[in-house]
Amino acid sequence: MSDAPAERRSRTFRTDAIILRRRNFGEADRLLTVLTPQRGRLDLIAKGARRPSSAKTGHVELFTRSELLVHRGRELGLAVQAELRKPWQALHEDLQRSAWAGHVAELVERFTNPGDDDLRAVFELLDATFGRLCHEPDARLVVRHFELNLLDETGFRPELHSCVPGGEVIIAEDQYFSHAAGGVVCPRCAGRGLGQMPLAEATLRVMRHLQRSPWEQLRSLRVPEALHNDLERVLTGYITWVLERRLQGMDFARRVRLLQTPQVVAGNRSRES
Repeated sequence: MSDAPAERRSRTFRTDAIILRRRNFGEADRLLTVLTPQRGRLDLIAKGARRPSSAKTGHVELFTRSELLVHRGRELGLAVQAELRKPWQALHEDLQRSAWAGHVAELVERFTNPGDDDLRAVFELLDATFGRLCHEPDARLVVRHFELNLLDETGFRPELHSCVPGGEVIIAEDQYFSHAAGGVVCPRCAGRGLGQMPLAEATLRVMRHLQRSPWEQLRSLRVPEALHNDLERVLTGYITWVLERRLQGMDFARRVRLLQTPQVVAGNRSRES
């Protein structure tokens, strides 16, 4: 008898949460996938959240941070109360930044499991990244920094300083990158059936900088378009290999970027004329 009240109390808790995904559920509810710092990734039902008169309306929007009061159910939890903390408005007003946020959220969902309890480092990384996506001029650099740090936090850190099969320290020259080996392969060890791709010295140098440096030391970095494309090629390939699936968020973000590129717009107008 004395344990019952304690058990009931433990089934209800308050937590910060970042909304990764939301779907319509039933006639008036929302099904939310959220990331919390100490209880990991959760699927929650926000009852009545689609009703305009609901107190939760606007507090459980996609790509926002809210404080939730959660009641743990047998299968799905219930978001009993919600209070918006960080709206990250630019992620809702700018299509390109929203697309990058979708890619970031997809990666968090793919690299975490519902049973993971302590994801504070991933939570803080996501929180900082969404904030940077709102105001930093180079959103692609923000995303690359996030990808390398997420790989580090989830145990898939690529080796960028030593040749993976040979073990020797990499010198400053063009190298190769192997998805299967999980890092850099020197020219001497290339061709050993590791499925490697060319890795330019400049690309490797920026990847190392992104991997080891806090954002404050990176925000002034100016990356040319061709180098951005090569960074995206290498990291997207590696992440796709690790997850064994295509990244829908990355594909969408890339399409949005190409549609907004002046050369593409000009080409479309010339064909229309």
